[in-house]
Amino acid sequence: MSTRMMGRELAGTAAISALVVALGEAAPSGADPSGPGAFGAGPTGLDAAALRASIADPSGAGLTSAVVRVGGTGGHWTGTAGTGDPATGRPVRADGRFRIGSISKVFTATVLLQLAAERRIDLDGTVQRHLPVALPVGHPPVTVRQLLNHTSGLPGGSEPGGGDDGSAAWFVAHAADHWTPQQVLDSLAGRPAQFAPGTAQQYNGVNYFLAGLLIERVTGRSFAREVTDRVLRPLGLHRTSVPDAADTSLPDPSAHAVLAVPRPDGGTDLADVTRQSPWPWAEGGMVSTAPDLERFLTALLGGRLLPPAQQAELFTVPDVPNFRGPGLDLGTTGGRACLSAGLMRLSPAPGLVLWGKTGSRPGWTSAVFATRDAARTLVYSFTPTSRRGAPFTAQYRVAAAAFGLPAL
Repeated sequence: MSTRMMGRELAGTAAISALVVALGEAAPSGADPSGPGAFGAGPTGLDAAALRASIADPSGAGLTSAVVRVGGTGGHWTGTAGTGDPATGRPVRADGRFRIGSISKVFTATVLLQLAAERRIDLDGTVQRHLPVALPVGHPPVTVRQLLNHTSGLPGGSEPGGGDDGSAAWFVAHAADHWTPQQVLDSLAGRPAQFAPGTAQQYNGVNYFLAGLLIERVTGRSFAREVTDRVLRPLGLHRTSVPDAADTSLPDPSAHAVLAVPRPDGGTDLADVTRQSPWPWAEGGMVSTAPDLERFLTALLGGRLLPPAQQAELFTVPDVPNFRGPGLDLGTTGGRACLSAGLMRLSPAPGLVLWGKTGSRPGWTSAVFATRDAARTLVYSFTPTSRRGAPFTAQYRVAAAAFGLPAL
């Protein structure tokens, strides 16, 4: 994958969020000023009819399936639409597994913040101290906190070998290819910093490859083991996992992921890409389900996983601009940062602040968001046939039905 394409895959979720933010009034930077109860007195009862309507025609949005789960104090609703497997016509599974892409970052940040709480790592300490040969020689010092909130200024990585033209056909032919975190970091050699660390924010998957390596260096154990022992097992997330990069399987999927591949005669074929390498690892390689993601975010926002000092990091967005130079541009309203240590802050309507994360892999577009007090939670997973992911309008319709937002 070229640098351009890795930026698209590793950070495709940010474009979704930028569009949502652009519709509303961006909250100021820094700690969330609204605190608990950011949705006024709390969400009203769920509008089941609006939720059903929001996914009534998935094929019209270029999707083969949709899974939506809404919860909180105002009630619970789960719905599915489309076809679980276009080849067999089986139904969609509301509790099935899917590839969560960059939602994996929230798990990674949680573990690293736990290590900070245990004084095993200093958020203000440098990456170079723990991983002295991971970054290019002469790169400015980068702190652990700057990795987590994407203010490191590091250049984006690229797949060894390159060749990805961004097409569905290319991915279908290379879905099982995989690379190690070190190979991704090696691709930074000879590339300058994008900006001085701490002076701007740029969403960059390289930050979380480094975060995963930090976890392994500090603990002496695998990233998968740390996530499992610290988060998955304590919360009973039995259907969430960190697969090995060579493991292309996806047991009990919510739906098969398929991409539309153009034929020479002008038609298209649907290629099943459910089996693919989860090589993005701590950056974007995890697998989960809608019930598990709801439980995870509710526990995280509720303080079950972090003590107060580290919990505050989840809701602290640096007061810096988005980087407007080469590479990814989140494009948020006012050009200001919207990412904290692991989470993304959205303000799609006055008085409403949401915290969570989006995620994408070829064949999937997913998200998990909630009000800060978890009075309303939303998880969705779509299977788009375009490698560009699910269209913004399809995602906004679901968010609007879940949080009572105005129609487009």
